[in-house]
Amino acid sequence: MEEHNVMLFTDSYKITHHQQYPPNLSKVYSYFESRGGIFPETLFFGLQYFLKRWLCGQVVTERKILEAKEILKLHFQADYFNEAGWRYILEKHGGQLPIRVKAVPEGTMVNVKNVLFTVENTDPNVSWLTNYLETLFVQVWYPMTVATNSFFMKTILASYLQDTAGSLDSLPFKLHDFGFRGVSSHESACIGGMSHLVNFSGTDTLAGLVAARTYYGSNIAGFSIPA
Repeated sequence: MEEHNVMLFTDSYKITHHQQYPPNLSKVYSYFESRGGIFPETLFFGLQYFLKRWLCGQVVTERKILEAKEILKLHFQADYFNEAGWRYILEKHGGQLPIRVKAVPEGTMVNVKNVLFTVENTDPNVSWLTNYLETLFVQVWYPMTVATNSFFMKTILASYLQDTAGSLDSLPFKLHDFGFRGVSSHESACIGGMSHLVNFSGTDTLAGLVAARTYYGSNIAGFSIPA
């Protein structure tokens, strides 16, 4: 199996959507928002990781098309795969995805029920592609959730630290991350670890440090001590 096959990074029901869109549809423009929750704002973070990790460069190849075609035919017991559409992307765009993503700057606090980023197709012949990628894009909820929770924890800590110590100098090290051992995968540790480091500087989650170097150009985003 191909390790990174974007054609399989979606929900099964989306495989058939190219047959359901209106004829001559040329543009699909979608947006992502936080609909609300226990906090009035969302700290937006993590989109750049997913763009660089999964969507940049040539992500469609002949081998991946054949793999997706085989798996999906077995999955549905019928041939619904948009082979022609994916071959068009391979031949016309060299396997790079013709989409445009626009977003607020990462690290921004945004009131809930506001647009955080948008996605649109840039080739009118692949309007079906925009929402095909929704499944992958909504994974941004995880780094946003970690970063937002971490931020509001920081505000609580700051309040009490100011009252008891009279200084916020040590605040960046008041919530140390040992999350690597408690998550479901190495990638979760990478993403969650980076998200915590948006607000704090103390961590033992090396996966988060490495991911921050790789995907955000941060030479060293967090620190620890011998213990």
